[in-house]
Amino acid sequence: MKTLRHDIHQHPELGFEEFKTSMLVAELLVGWGFTVTKGIGGTGVVGQLTFGDGTGPKLGIRADMDALPITEATGLPWASQYPGRMHACGHDGHTAILLGAADVLAKYRDALECPLNGTLNLIFQPAEEVGGGGGAQRMIEDGLFDRFPCDAIFGLHNMPGTPVGHCFVRSGPFMCSSDKVKVRIQGKGGHGAMPHLATDPTVVAASILLGLQTIISRNLDPFHTGVVSVGRLHSGESYNIIPECCELELSVRALQPSARNTLKQRLTDLIQHQALAFDCQVDLQYENGYPVLVNAEQPTAALVEVAQEVFGFDNVDDDGQPISGSEDFAYMLQQVPGCYIMIGNGDNGHAEGRHLGPCSVHNPHYDFNDENLPLGAKLWVSLALKFLSDHQNN
Repeated sequence: MKTLRHDIHQHPELGFEEFKTSMLVAELLVGWGFTVTKGIGGTGVVGQLTFGDGTGPKLGIRADMDALPITEATGLPWASQYPGRMHACGHDGHTAILLGAADVLAKYRDALECPLNGTLNLIFQPAEEVGGGGGAQRMIEDGLFDRFPCDAIFGLHNMPGTPVGHCFVRSGPFMCSSDKVKVRIQGKGGHGAMPHLATDPTVVAASILLGLQTIISRNLDPFHTGVVSVGRLHSGESYNIIPECCELELSVRALQPSARNTLKQRLTDLIQHQALAFDCQVDLQYENGYPVLVNAEQPTAALVEVAQEVFGFDNVDDDGQPISGSEDFAYMLQQVPGCYIMIGNGDNGHAEGRHLGPCSVHNPHYDFNDENLPLGAKLWVSLALKFLSDHQNN
């Protein structure tokens, strides 16, 4: 797994361009006896393995394969060979973990008197980092669950800052939705010394900036979670010219679907009415991104039980704090009940290369912790043994 992970890390591929990675995955799965289907949702791969007569439960496990448009700065021997591309989120590790589990489970199936019965669907997904309309949604639209039915589906992600050997999860809403809003406020330009002859869009932008935060504090249920951040604000080119227009781009996140709907409605109303109050026109584009990721109760309980066996009872937090980040595995959980779990990645320390201290994912100094490889693979193997040992859905 370590060799595979380093190979994938050295050859990162962006969303829907995972040609080398998907080919590597497919070749390995075929060699281990899986029935392999390529090209699902673009560069997605599904490896299917049948146990017994196949009449038992159908289990899905997913790993993401894509990298990010970041230039790596770790200095590691296995650093990216492609400037401007790196595995800065650990998808190389997620893929290697699932491949390791696949190898073990294929050998287990071929052993004498294997007691398992059912179907294992290993889903290697492209383009998790693309945003709305990413790889999960594309695979679903390409008939993923019609062609490969699953009774439950599972996935994992590494979490920097959480110690290796620890993991956390929770039933219910676990990760936020993520929407993007583009706002263009159209005013009337003029001389900064004669504002009465112009219509200043920057005043509208300032009023909107202040008003947005009142949506969180005054319109959301205090026990619901929402985040509104203005990531981009652009207006004008010179200090003494009132500009024609002003542009904003916002990130909007919510942990409950109802909160997401409230944020969208109130934000739209506030922006439109603020512009009207200052005699400006506004063009607002609200782009729905990933939905709220919701873990189903029964699959979560089953995964927690397995995780406690693998990581140790005291190292599994089954009431983990929700995450304000988003994840397109949420689309799959809208189709099939399942669970998404976080496993610790440590403090990002490197045995080799440049170690600049702890950092998050999406950072040029990040690297997946190889100590997670056997833990993650054992988690998936143990889950499959539990899930496919019963003739009833777990």
